[in-house]
Amino acid sequence: MNDIQFNDKVAIVTGAGGGLGRQYALDLAKRGAKVVVNDLGGARDGSGQDQSAADKVVEEITTAGGTAIANYDSVSTMTGGAAIVDAAVSAFSRLDILVNNAGILRDRSFLKMTEEEWDQVIAVHLKGAFCVTQPALKAMKNNNYGRVIFTSSTSGLYGNFGQTNYGAAKLGLVGMMNSLKLEMSKYNIMINTVAPNAFSRMTEDIFPAELKDKMHPKFNVPIVTYLCSEENKESGLIFTMNAGWFSRSSVVAGTGVCLGDTQRDVTAEEVRDRFEDIKSLEDAQPYTSGAEVYNLCAPLFT
Repeated sequence: MNDIQFNDKVAIVTGAGGGLGRQYALDLAKRGAKVVVNDLGGARDGSGQDQSAADKVVEEITTAGGTAIANYDSVSTMTGGAAIVDAAVSAFSRLDILVNNAGILRDRSFLKMTEEEWDQVIAVHLKGAFCVTQPALKAMKNNNYGRVIFTSSTSGLYGNFGQTNYGAAKLGLVGMMNSLKLEMSKYNIMINTVAPNAFSRMTEDIFPAELKDKMHPKFNVPIVTYLCSEENKESGLIFTMNAGWFSRSSVVAGTGVCLGDTQRDVTAEEVRDRFEDIKSLEDAQPYTSGAEVYNLCAPLFT
């Protein structure tokens, strides 16, 4: 089979000055994409700014014969998001791919978390994805083509101590994807979410040092590259990956239990008596919209 190529495609990778974002940008550029390397250059907690982070990645790409420009705008404002997309369109006349990768950490146990720690994480991860994705989708819609990646986390999908702000933002991105996959499907825009794990600046004090090489960010790249490709026709899926392991994750619903007849009251005692059946995930499956889930209670309306 032919190699995946991105000739004549234009990509934005946010938070591409290091770690996962750098690896995504390098691989897309190596395969022919023109890449906007976005990075504010701040510290792990979002403070400060250093343009050299994005500049170094651009230099790597251009030295290897690729095409890239740097952008230093923050994803956390509509002005910044629009400027990032404008940089792509102004330089390369179109936009085909967006990898929402920018992120910060402000870890704290919930009872000690400050409003600022909550707001800053939500602003970069969740609001930031909105601020960049909205103008990006407008540009993609004009070309009737696009590939968008959101970056979630197992902290949002399954939980992690001390990361309620981060987890809430990351699961919120899944909700954003679930609606956008429906709104954008007629424009040939595929939108998916990844939940990567890697040893990077963001996680270096979380994972043991001996895992540094085994959990190199590069091992997360292949599925992102594929999902960004024209070959990918899937939309609205979540993929978890780590060290070369790739798996689909999903929000599922069990078949459930119908109580009552939509006329009489249903009691808590009835729920208690059928609770094991209600919480069972036997025969559970994913659904593509809220309407499909509500079809499970259709017997009550017949």
